[in-house]
Amino acid sequence: MSPATPVNPVTPLIPASPYSDESVARGELVRTARSLFTRGLTHGSTGNLSVRLADGSLLLTPTGSSLGTVTEAELSRTDVHAEHLDGPRPTKEAFLHAAFYRARPAAHAVVHLHSTHAAAVSCLADIDAGNVLPPLTAYYAMRVGTLPLLPYHAPGDAGLEPLAEETARSHHAALLANHGPVLAAPTLSQAADATEELEETAKLHLLLRGHRTRPLTPAQAATLAPSH
Repeated sequence: MSPATPVNPVTPLIPASPYSDESVARGELVRTARSLFTRGLTHGSTGNLSVRLADGSLLLTPTGSSLGTVTEAELSRTDVHAEHLDGPRPTKEAFLHAAFYRARPAAHAVVHLHSTHAAAVSCLADIDAGNVLPPLTAYYAMRVGTLPLLPYHAPGDAGLEPLAEETARSHHAALLANHGPVLAAPTLSQAADATEELEETAKLHLLLRGHRTRPLTPAQAATLAPSH
């Protein structure tokens, strides 16, 4: 009998990236950044976006840039471990994007904002760290699902990276304490839509504090949970 063939560890299959054309990806990143900024979903030089290109590298907004003024030529590129490959220096939270991509093979876009109402919720003392927001609407249940709160780390503190990667294996969205949301999706438009839904639900949650609410039941929410 011949010796058994050694079994190699299984490498997660990464679906084909929708961003096979880097020039197209750059244009979509800048248009999305501009849209989020002009509609007040981020401000100043806060927030950062990225996509995973077909070669596995990441295209990100650079450090210190405003989503309202960043240009295609100013975008940065890193590998999936946040090592700088070319372009300007990437956002100091590149490690956070990389952690979500490593944990979620189907994700090809990550959006991280400091949107006002989500950031406000991240500062509350009396919230469930396992699931910050109730499923007040069907669209929140569909696009976000559950939203864990990650403990406070200073912006750019890579000590958050292992926890972010572990959390991202089971959640495509998270809220950073005293900071803001981060969300991964198969495409940038899906990530941006879900982030906006998260912000609107945070706004509803704050408006309804002190009032009795009627969120979706666990069974109702379960039928709408996002699959990516």
